[in-house]
Amino acid sequence: MSPGRARIPEATVSRLPLYLRVLLDLAGEQVRTVSSERLAELAGVNAAKVRKDLSYLGSYGTRGVGYDVDFLIDHVGRELGVTSDWPLVIVGLGNLGRALANYGGLSSRGFRMAALLDVDPSVVGEKIADLAVRHLDELERVAAAERLAVGIIATPPAAAQDVADRLVAAGVTAILNFAPVVLSVPDHVTLRKVDLAVELQILTFYQHHQARLRAVAGDGEESA
Repeated sequence: MSPGRARIPEATVSRLPLYLRVLLDLAGEQVRTVSSERLAELAGVNAAKVRKDLSYLGSYGTRGVGYDVDFLIDHVGRELGVTSDWPLVIVGLGNLGRALANYGGLSSRGFRMAALLDVDPSVVGEKIADLAVRHLDELERVAAAERLAVGIIATPPAAAQDVADRLVAAGVTAILNFAPVVLSVPDHVTLRKVDLAVELQILTFYQHHQARLRAVAGDGEESA
């Protein structure tokens, strides 16, 4: 972030990848400019929020024209750091780890799959997404050779903290945890957790309350 510029709120940071995905899709369709209303519609937010979010980046668009798509891609991409090469490692090549390894959208977002690690002898040596799975004991060597920036933990819960400790010891300072367990890392390490069960429960919360609202509305119509 540039000196003197206001700190970007976390909620805004969480929406920037959505904007970047939409902008890349628009660029692929040869769209040169986009209004805040259209960008908001495609990203699933409101236009005022888009304008506010992009103002933190110093992008205000042009009245009657909108935002230059290529410029925004560059601007948002630089803010997210995806214009750099971020080598990452996946630890745990079960079903989820394999799905992540085979996901093709990472390279276009600035990430390079550098290594796949596991401890299961039946998995080590297997080739997944053009990479041979290596043993977890090779983590330190891999981290030094590849300058690993991001570690993805897709292990069973019982192994996750040990893996996190080893990633930190190897110099990895950004960890994305898919294991359903709370991890402890030093303050200098950025940790994000993805809990699919929690996300599904949030969805069912909204579904449940929308159903209740529909039921109340229906009762009101019958009373009338």
